[in-house]
Amino acid sequence: MDNTPNTTLDPSTPAAAGGLLAGKVAFITGAGRGIGAAAARLFAREGARVLLAARTEAELKAVTEEVRAAGGTADHVVCDLADAASVRAAVDRAVELYGRLDVAFNNGATGQQPGPMDQLPEADFDHVYAVNLRGPWLAMNAEIAAIRATAGTGAIVNNTSVGSLSGNPELPAYGAAKRAVNSLTESAAITYGPEGIRVNAIAPGATLTEMIREWEAKSPGVVERITSHAPLRRAADPDEIAQAAAWLLSDRASYVTGVVLPVDGGARA
Repeated sequence: MDNTPNTTLDPSTPAAAGGLLAGKVAFITGAGRGIGAAAARLFAREGARVLLAARTEAELKAVTEEVRAAGGTADHVVCDLADAASVRAAVDRAVELYGRLDVAFNNGATGQQPGPMDQLPEADFDHVYAVNLRGPWLAMNAEIAAIRATAGTGAIVNNTSVGSLSGNPELPAYGAAKRAVNSLTESAAITYGPEGIRVNAIAPGATLTEMIREWEAKSPGVVERITSHAPLRRAADPDEIAQAAAWLLSDRASYVTGVVLPVDGGARA
């Protein structure tokens, strides 16, 4: 089987030749804000036609219009990662709009109330599991089917967390779900690599998103404490995380699969 990267450019794509993702169709979850919104802007600048997915339509619409105003090709679809039918319909929408799916960035997630695991209500644990683990599993299944049926080869990146790489007593359910996504990533890389579908993950450190601002509000000083242990001594901008995802999705990373890449300012060095 020929599983070399598909680099054929679609002549209808308005992107300039040579962009990191030129000619590709990209599906992004959690794209209404934070890292997902940064990824939508970046992927479009790098030549992809993008479909943005999230639960809040107003946020999706705003980012979509921003991408279009900058000359990119974008659309959006409301998607609840905890709902299997919603996830499948969102991925199918990318194929309906653009005729194919090449790459996907599974970024969407939900947080948890910080604190010891025995203080987390069962319903909250179930919600974190449904969105942060079952959601990426559903998305990968739909994305692999769409890539296989259209582009043939492609790439997927899952967004986990540096907090998944060791014990996480402050966010135990969040960290556990993200660690499980790391395992799913590695398993998928082994399973679908022979078909030419690469699957990787990024594990961001502290990043200036609404989620970490909410954590800071509940646990004042947590951002300073986290960043003080990173050699770069600062939190990341969402675009810096999106850049790592873009590279892993691009053909420049054509021999990279099964990797969980920390993007953490050196925190785990």
